[in-house]
Amino acid sequence: MCSACTATSCARRQTVEILNDWWLWPAGLALLGAVLGSFLATIVLRWPHGRSVVGGRSACDRCHRTLTARDLVPLLSFAAAGGRCRYCAEPINWTHPQIEFAALLVGGLAGLAVPGPAGLAGAIFGWLLLVLAALDISDYWLPDRLTATLALAGLATGLLGIAPPLAERLIGGAGGFAALWAIGEGYRRLRGREGLGGGDPKLFGAIGLWLGWRLLPVVLFLAALTGLCVVLVGMLTGRRAALTDRAPFGALLAVAAYPAWLFLLGSS
Repeated sequence: MCSACTATSCARRQTVEILNDWWLWPAGLALLGAVLGSFLATIVLRWPHGRSVVGGRSACDRCHRTLTARDLVPLLSFAAAGGRCRYCAEPINWTHPQIEFAALLVGGLAGLAVPGPAGLAGAIFGWLLLVLAALDISDYWLPDRLTATLALAGLATGLLGIAPPLAERLIGGAGGFAALWAIGEGYRRLRGREGLGGGDPKLFGAIGLWLGWRLLPVVLFLAALTGLCVVLVGMLTGRRAALTDRAPFGALLAVAAYPAWLFLLGSS
């Protein structure tokens, strides 16, 4: 065997060994999550108000001063500046570090659950759920374009052979949408008012395209349980909930869906 072939084989073997290191995927996806978190926070803060999320350079939300590279390091820049803009000293919106940290956790957990392409897919699922949940909490809005992106990404991972099988995903997509649409329509006819937002069935259908139909009842139960816990905590802290209060049910679905995906990754 020639020396060139030996060198090539050695390089391939070293690459495989590096990729098999248990810490590389969680660390890499966590770092990628923190970086993407900055962009996700920008989406949450700007998109609902009609502001561009891709045009122009990053700037302070208060004084509009253009930010430099030292101001844009995820989490670290916020901590170093004491949570304030270096130029106008006004507080930086806490949405930035919160979403950056959440995106870091999403990526790290996906990499720990299953290192490799499936873990990357799980991280993408979590990051899309994160921005949808944040928009639902802040503005009661689940943009169709983001939900469609989530759905198409779910189909793509199924076509790539990542569990669950594509047939289960398709059933989950159709069943998830139909189930929540029927619940919302039934509530509207019985009570004479909307019980679910129009984006909730679409989001549940998109989640079904990721998880398949088997885990959808678990997601729905966990979402309802999480919502009940939020109401109970509010009551204990002196906030009384009324039947007419709006609740970001899409955010609850997102919070329930990601642990279900991690369970699916770990058990496949």
